[in-house]
Amino acid sequence: MIVVAGEALIDLVPGRPAADGPVRADGPAPEPALPALLPRRGGGPYNTAVALARLGSPTAFCSRISTDGFGEALLRGLRDDGVDTALVQRGAEPTTLAVASIGDDGSAGYGFYVEGTAGRLFELPAALPDSVAAVSFGTCSLVLEPGASAYEALLRREAARGVFTALDPNIRTGLIPDADAYRARFHGWLPHVGLLKLSEEDAAWLAGSQDPAEAAREWLAAGPAAVVLTRGGDGVSVLTRDGRGCSVPGVRVDVVDTIGAGDTVNAALLHRLAAHQALSADAVAKLDDAAWRDVLGFAARAAAVTCSRAGAQPPYASEL
Repeated sequence: MIVVAGEALIDLVPGRPAADGPVRADGPAPEPALPALLPRRGGGPYNTAVALARLGSPTAFCSRISTDGFGEALLRGLRDDGVDTALVQRGAEPTTLAVASIGDDGSAGYGFYVEGTAGRLFELPAALPDSVAAVSFGTCSLVLEPGASAYEALLRREAARGVFTALDPNIRTGLIPDADAYRARFHGWLPHVGLLKLSEEDAAWLAGSQDPAEAAREWLAAGPAAVVLTRGGDGVSVLTRDGRGCSVPGVRVDVVDTIGAGDTVNAALLHRLAAHQALSADAVAKLDDAAWRDVLGFAARAAAVTCSRAGAQPPYASEL
């Protein structure tokens, strides 16, 4: 089983403009309509868990979800796709909201409503089941305290007992008040991470004034067996601890938006690594170029499907 640990939230995504009511012929011109914001289940770890389950991997979600209406919808979405929710904590606080804006190229930006929400009150759970082969971490859950410290403790604990760990920082700069402090914390996670996956933008931000390629080599030396870099439509690359690397091109598709694309890559990487019997740092380090091209190519195809439809809608195995 693969456990995904992190936040679940509601994305408010642009839809059709909201109606302003009837217009009278003798009345003043109506005010321009505000764009409608449609609620969609989301959060990087949440999307990753759903994507893993849709691909056919036994998956569990480890988080804290509100008991409000949005929280019930989030829980129902997990169960509908076969995600095990036994590790989900519940709280009466409201659900975190993320307001998405979509650029002309389909890229998504976010503003967050996180104060006093249920997800950030996550507590370190008891030992995970022995059947857990890997745990995936990332995004807002590693930023927002006090939950961030509990997720960090879970990362360190599971890595220490030999569970394969994957990290996608998925940087949300609006939630990070002190960039240097976050970068230092990120470096502290690396000795406990088996697979590090980042977008080009995240790698550049984390590298700061340093060259991202040089930074990636330093990150590898600190712990991960491999760093996977996503480059949007240009494809996916990997760099391994022994200095090897390979890339696959992106899959051309009419992009509706990129919401959930990186989360789909996370899931597809773990799912395909499991197929190669490579959910361990040692096994990842031994993968040859042909195996990596298979893993990366599968991830690129899966992400392309997600980009071809609105919102975080990762593919099912039958679609690949």
